[in-house]
Amino acid sequence: MPILSRFYGMVVKMYFLQREHNPPHIHAIYENEYIGVMEIKTQRLMEGDLPPRAEKILAEWVKLHENELLKIWETQEFTKLPPLK
Repeated sequence: MPILSRFYGMVVKMYFLQREHNPPHIHAIYENEYIGVMEIKTQRLMEGDLPPRAEKILAEWVKLHENELLKIWETQEFTKLPPLK
């Protein structure tokens, strides 16, 4: 699973088997302890145990990069994205 970005103790990844993993989403690991799966279009946590602050930071990053993330999902062409600053 390629790493799309790293910031604030978070590692963001995406699987490239979309037919088996809809709706479009990303996976995040926070501080090597918590995990979360977030839907790209709604910034809704689909599963996982991210702390509320980490979930909010991830949602902000996903919203900021929504178009790029959806393009990566659709084309399956990996691109690194800038971190949240």
